[in-house]
Amino acid sequence: MCRMARPRKPLLSRDRIVATAGALVDAEGLDAVSTRRLAAELGVSGPSLYNHFRTKDEILEAVADSVSAKVDLSMFAEDDGRDWRTALHDWAVSYRAALTDHPNIVPVLARGPGRRPAGLRVADAVFGAMVRAGWPPAQATHIGALMRYFITGSALGSFARGFVDDETAYDPADYPHLGQAHLLAEHQTQVDEGAFETGLRALLDGLAVQYEAVRASRSRP
Repeated sequence: MCRMARPRKPLLSRDRIVATAGALVDAEGLDAVSTRRLAAELGVSGPSLYNHFRTKDEILEAVADSVSAKVDLSMFAEDDGRDWRTALHDWAVSYRAALTDHPNIVPVLARGPGRRPAGLRVADAVFGAMVRAGWPPAQATHIGALMRYFITGSALGSFARGFVDDETAYDPADYPHLGQAHLLAEHQTQVDEGAFETGLRALLDGLAVQYEAVRASRSRP
Protein backbone atom coordinates (compact mmCIF):
# COMPACT_ATOMS: atom_id res chain seq x y z
CA MET A 1 0.00 0.00 0.00
CA CYS A 2 1.44 3.34 -1.05
CA ARG A 3 1.72 6.14 1.42
CA MET A 4 0.69 9.58 0.32
CA ALA A 5 3.58 12.00 0.45
CA ARG A 6 3.26 14.77 2.98
CA PRO A 7 2.88 18.19 1.40
CA ARG A 8 6.13 20.06 1.57
CA LYS A 9 6.37 23.45 3.21
CA PRO A 10 7.22 26.20 0.73
CA LEU A 11 10.94 26.78 0.60
CA LEU A 12 12.15 29.74 2.58
CA SER A 13 13.31 32.54 0.34
CA ARG A 14 14.05 36.25 0.50
CA ASP A 15 10.80 36.96 -1.33
CA ARG A 16 8.72 34.98 1.19
CA ILE A 17 10.42 36.70 4.10
CA VAL A 18 9.92 40.15 2.59
CA ALA A 19 6.28 39.47 1.72
CA THR A 20 5.53 38.18 5.22
CA ALA A 21 7.38 41.05 6.89
CA GLY A 22 5.58 43.53 4.64
CA ALA A 23 2.21 42.12 5.61
CA LEU A 24 3.13 42.44 9.29
CA VAL A 25 4.25 46.04 8.84
CA ASP A 26 1.05 46.90 6.97
CA ALA A 27 -1.14 45.31 9.62
CA GLU A 28 0.67 46.16 12.84
CA GLY A 29 3.52 48.60 12.19
CA LEU A 30 7.31 48.43 12.25
CA ASP A 31 7.53 47.19 15.83
CA ALA A 32 5.62 44.02 14.91
CA VAL A 33 8.60 42.72 12.94
CA SER A 34 11.09 40.57 14.80
CA THR A 35 13.00 37.50 13.73
CA ARG A 36 11.06 35.41 16.25
CA ARG A 37 7.69 36.66 14.99
CA LEU A 38 8.68 36.21 11.36
CA ALA A 39 9.94 32.69 11.97
CA ALA A 40 6.63 31.80 13.62
CA GLU A 41 4.64 33.29 10.74
CA LEU A 42 6.75 31.42 8.20
CA GLY A 43 6.76 28.15 10.12
CA VAL A 44 10.56 27.94 10.31
CA SER A 45 13.23 28.19 12.96
CA GLY A 46 14.56 31.63 13.79
CA PRO A 47 18.18 30.95 12.76
CA SER A 48 17.09 29.95 9.25
CA LEU A 49 16.22 33.60 8.55
CA TYR A 50 19.89 34.51 8.93
CA ASN A 51 20.68 32.59 5.76
CA HIS A 52 18.93 35.44 3.94
CA PHE A 53 19.11 38.50 6.22
CA ARG A 54 21.56 39.35 8.96
CA THR A 55 19.34 41.72 10.94
CA LYS A 56 15.79 42.97 11.36
CA ASP A 57 16.88 46.29 9.86
CA GLU A 58 17.97 44.51 6.67
CA ILE A 59 14.52 42.93 6.43
CA LEU A 60 12.80 46.30 6.84
CA GLU A 61 15.09 47.82 4.22
CA ALA A 62 14.05 45.05 1.83
CA VAL A 63 10.38 45.66 2.59
CA ALA A 64 10.88 49.36 1.88
CA ASP A 65 12.60 48.53 -1.40
CA SER A 66 9.73 46.30 -2.45
CA VAL A 67 7.46 49.34 -2.13
CA SER A 68 9.87 51.51 -4.15
CA ALA A 69 9.77 48.85 -6.87
CA LYS A 70 6.04 49.57 -7.33
CA VAL A 71 6.64 53.19 -8.34
CA ASP A 72 6.10 53.88 -12.04
CA LEU A 73 9.24 55.26 -13.71
CA SER A 74 8.12 54.99 -17.32
CA MET A 75 7.67 58.76 -17.61
CA PHE A 76 11.42 59.23 -17.24
CA ALA A 77 12.36 57.00 -20.17
CA GLU A 78 14.19 58.90 -22.91
CA ASP A 79 11.57 57.91 -25.49
CA ASP A 80 8.52 58.65 -23.33
CA GLY A 81 7.82 62.14 -24.66
CA ARG A 82 6.51 63.81 -21.52
CA ASP A 83 8.17 67.09 -20.59
CA TRP A 84 10.03 67.30 -17.27
CA ARG A 85 7.12 68.96 -15.44
CA THR A 86 4.52 66.42 -16.54
CA ALA A 87 6.94 63.58 -15.81
CA LEU A 88 7.53 64.84 -12.26
CA HIS A 89 3.80 65.23 -11.69
CA ASP A 90 2.92 61.74 -12.92
CA TRP A 91 5.80 60.16 -11.01
CA ALA A 92 4.85 61.98 -7.80
CA VAL A 93 1.28 60.69 -8.06
CA SER A 94 2.52 57.13 -8.59
CA TYR A 95 5.06 57.42 -5.76
CA ARG A 96 2.50 58.74 -3.29
CA ALA A 97 0.02 56.02 -4.26
CA ALA A 98 2.62 53.36 -3.47
CA LEU A 99 3.36 54.95 -0.10
CA THR A 100 -0.25 55.47 0.91
CA ASP A 101 -0.87 51.79 0.23
CA HIS A 102 1.88 50.99 2.77
CA PRO A 103 2.00 53.95 5.18
CA ASN A 104 3.74 52.12 8.02
CA ILE A 105 6.93 51.64 6.00
CA VAL A 106 7.18 55.33 5.07
CA PRO A 107 9.55 56.22 7.97
CA VAL A 108 12.08 53.74 6.55
CA LEU A 109 11.68 55.08 3.02
CA ALA A 110 12.00 58.65 4.26
CA ARG A 111 15.59 57.97 5.32
CA GLY A 112 16.60 57.75 1.67
CA PRO A 113 17.57 54.89 -0.64
CA GLY A 114 20.86 53.92 1.00
CA ARG A 115 21.91 50.75 -0.85
CA ARG A 116 18.40 49.66 -1.84
CA PRO A 117 18.38 48.80 -5.59
CA ALA A 118 14.82 49.90 -6.40
CA GLY A 119 15.22 53.08 -4.38
CA LEU A 120 18.44 53.88 -6.20
CA ARG A 121 16.73 53.28 -9.55
CA VAL A 122 14.12 55.85 -8.57
CA ALA A 123 16.78 58.41 -7.63
CA ASP A 124 18.76 57.69 -10.78
CA ALA A 125 15.70 58.04 -13.02
CA VAL A 126 14.64 61.38 -11.53
CA PHE A 127 18.14 62.88 -11.62
CA GLY A 128 18.85 61.66 -15.14
CA ALA A 129 15.58 63.00 -16.51
CA MET A 130 16.07 66.42 -14.94
CA VAL A 131 19.61 66.76 -16.33
CA ARG A 132 18.42 65.70 -19.79
CA ALA A 133 15.71 68.34 -19.57
CA GLY A 134 18.32 71.02 -19.06
CA TRP A 135 18.52 71.42 -15.29
CA PRO A 136 22.06 71.90 -13.93
CA PRO A 137 23.17 68.81 -11.96
CA ALA A 138 23.14 70.63 -8.62
CA GLN A 139 19.58 71.79 -9.14
CA ALA A 140 18.55 68.36 -10.41
CA THR A 141 19.80 66.99 -7.09
CA HIS A 142 17.79 69.61 -5.21
CA ILE A 143 14.67 68.69 -7.17
CA GLY A 144 15.06 65.01 -6.31
CA ALA A 145 15.45 65.87 -2.63
CA LEU A 146 12.57 68.33 -2.68
CA MET A 147 10.22 65.83 -4.27
CA ARG A 148 11.14 63.13 -1.78
CA TYR A 149 10.54 65.48 1.15
CA PHE A 150 7.16 66.50 -0.20
CA ILE A 151 5.91 63.06 -1.20
CA THR A 152 7.04 61.13 1.86
CA GLY A 153 5.83 63.91 4.13
CA SER A 154 2.38 63.76 2.55
CA ALA A 155 2.24 60.01 3.12
CA LEU A 156 3.32 60.03 6.77
CA GLY A 157 -0.16 60.80 8.00
CA SER A 158 -3.58 62.12 7.13
CA PHE A 159 -4.30 65.81 7.76
CA ALA A 160 -8.02 65.12 7.73
CA ARG A 161 -7.80 62.34 10.31
CA GLY A 162 -5.86 64.62 12.60
CA PHE A 163 -9.19 66.09 13.68
CA VAL A 164 -11.75 64.18 15.75
CA ASP A 165 -15.34 63.81 14.55
CA ASP A 166 -16.71 65.32 17.77
CA GLU A 167 -18.23 68.76 17.20
CA THR A 168 -17.90 69.64 20.89
CA ALA A 169 -14.10 69.44 20.63
CA TYR A 170 -14.05 72.69 18.67
CA ASP A 171 -15.78 75.26 20.83
CA PRO A 172 -16.20 78.42 18.72
CA ALA A 173 -15.25 80.48 21.76
CA ASP A 174 -11.80 78.91 21.62
CA TYR A 175 -11.52 78.04 17.92
CA PRO A 176 -13.71 80.47 15.95
CA HIS A 177 -12.52 79.17 12.56
CA LEU A 178 -12.80 75.41 13.20
CA GLY A 179 -16.57 75.07 13.21
CA GLN A 180 -16.44 72.42 10.46
CA ALA A 181 -13.26 70.65 11.58
CA HIS A 182 -15.20 67.69 12.94
CA LEU A 183 -16.30 66.89 9.37
CA LEU A 184 -12.79 66.60 7.92
CA ALA A 185 -12.23 62.93 8.77
CA GLU A 186 -15.44 62.04 6.94
CA HIS A 187 -13.93 63.53 3.78
CA GLN A 188 -10.41 62.20 4.22
CA THR A 189 -9.74 61.22 0.60
CA GLN A 190 -11.05 64.48 -0.83
CA VAL A 191 -9.12 66.59 1.68
CA ASP A 192 -5.81 64.73 1.62
CA GLU A 193 -5.66 64.13 -2.12
CA GLY A 194 -6.79 67.69 -2.81
CA ALA A 195 -4.07 69.03 -0.53
CA PHE A 196 -1.43 66.87 -2.24
CA GLU A 197 -2.46 67.96 -5.72
CA THR A 198 -2.59 71.63 -4.66
CA GLY A 199 0.86 71.43 -3.15
CA LEU A 200 2.29 69.49 -6.07
CA ARG A 201 1.03 71.98 -8.63
CA ALA A 202 2.33 74.91 -6.57
CA LEU A 203 5.71 73.21 -6.29
CA LEU A 204 5.87 72.55 -10.02
CA ASP A 205 4.78 76.12 -10.80
CA GLY A 206 7.69 77.38 -8.73
CA LEU A 207 10.12 75.04 -10.44
CA ALA A 208 8.85 76.20 -13.84
CA VAL A 209 9.77 79.79 -12.95
CA GLN A 210 13.26 78.67 -11.94
CA TYR A 211 13.59 76.62 -15.11
CA GLU A 212 12.88 79.63 -17.30
CA ALA A 213 15.51 81.59 -15.37
CA VAL A 214 18.03 78.80 -16.03
CA ARG A 215 17.23 78.85 -19.75
CA ALA A 216 17.44 82.64 -19.88
CA SER A 217 20.85 82.67 -18.18
CA ARG A 218 22.18 80.18 -20.71
CA SER A 219 20.97 82.24 -23.65
CA ARG A 220 22.81 85.38 -22.54
CA PRO A 221 26.02 86.16 -24.45
